[in-house]
Amino acid sequence: MTLKKIAINQLLNMLILGLGGLGANGIHAQNVQTTKLNFKNYLNAVEANSLELAAQRETIVSAEAGVGIAGIRPDPEFTYSASRETVKAIHPRPVSRGPSLSMTIETGGKRDARIKSARSNVTLTEATVAGFRQQLYSDSALAFAEACRTRDVLERKEYTLKALSEIVRINEVRRKAGDVGGIELLQSRVERDQFRADVTQSRAEATSARLELSLLLGRRVEDIFGQGALECSFTPFERGSDVATLIPEALQSRQDVLIARAALEHARDNASLTRANRSVDPTVSLGVEATRGYPGGFDNGGNAIDATSRSNVLALSITIPIPLSRLNRGDIVQAESAVTQAMLELNHAQLKAESDVRTAHQRFMAAHENVDHYRKDVLGNANRMLEGIRLSYRNGEASLLELLAAQRSADEAYLAYLQSEADMAIATVQLQLAIGEQPSL
Repeated sequence: MTLKKIAINQLLNMLILGLGGLGANGIHAQNVQTTKLNFKNYLNAVEANSLELAAQRETIVSAEAGVGIAGIRPDPEFTYSASRETVKAIHPRPVSRGPSLSMTIETGGKRDARIKSARSNVTLTEATVAGFRQQLYSDSALAFAEACRTRDVLERKEYTLKALSEIVRINEVRRKAGDVGGIELLQSRVERDQFRADVTQSRAEATSARLELSLLLGRRVEDIFGQGALECSFTPFERGSDVATLIPEALQSRQDVLIARAALEHARDNASLTRANRSVDPTVSLGVEATRGYPGGFDNGGNAIDATSRSNVLALSITIPIPLSRLNRGDIVQAESAVTQAMLELNHAQLKAESDVRTAHQRFMAAHENVDHYRKDVLGNANRMLEGIRLSYRNGEASLLELLAAQRSADEAYLAYLQSEADMAIATVQLQLAIGEQPSL
């Protein structure tokens, strides 16, 4: 064997050994990650910087202000009147002036009922915002898992493209030595050039997936984490094996159940407020009417006669509405109907919580099983298959097309493994959210 052929065979062996040893650890080892962008830090940053969550939190501020508004009592009213008797007389009658103060007295515990309703509205608003935050966690987990998957897919395809380019280079050398024909060289070039388009598409998908992280974050990812690489080492949910222990936890901590409970409490408080508002409120008025004295006339000597002295009149009045409108009980019926509706929605939320936990648990267990299957069996078999084709190709017993087919099969197996990892990460988060727990990976 000539030195040229020995060198070609050594290069070919190095190439195919590299292809056969591809794996998750092999690809990631090529990238040295310095600044870590893991799921926990990303989730904390989303909660601190999300514009949508900040907007939702303003509803809590508004609801808390409503408690103070509910405690306001009716304002007193000041009335000032002036009157004069219009009679024909030598001396005009003086003006009578009467300032008065009136105030409505609330009865039936209206103020306490308003405050109680306003406070339960704060609880409902806080639960609603917490539910929105849980949905934000879910969306963030989906975005983070997709960013990790597309990044790993890009790394795999870039590595495969490098391997295909090396095959072309080796075939060019072998073509000059007369070991391969021109058709085999052209075929390797076609495969490389076609695969380059896949790499370009994967690069665009990875870039788009990272940009999606900024959308949920409310700021550019680079502004918080710099150019740090994603850290995608997900840890399975340790308590995910026993669904029986998760359902009671979900009924106590799940956000939609808490929202339904808060809504029921608020509906009851509103019903109490409606009943309190049916009581009549008297209005008490206290006033003074002052009139100056005036002469009734003069005698022939010019002396005043029938003189009227200054008078002050203290007036107290109470106004009580006649509650004829209370004969209609439509407002009570509406309030009680709202309570019944809230009770039914709470029962529905509890049933849905149990169903969601069982569904999320099944998906989690299936995803966990798939990942284990790929790690223990599929990836190892794919690598061994590629190794076998390598030996056959080196001994002239396999063609280039068989080697390329083995490469595609190994790539497909690895890409499916990456998808299973992303599915398990999403299933883990969905199960944690289903029981009302803050997600962690």
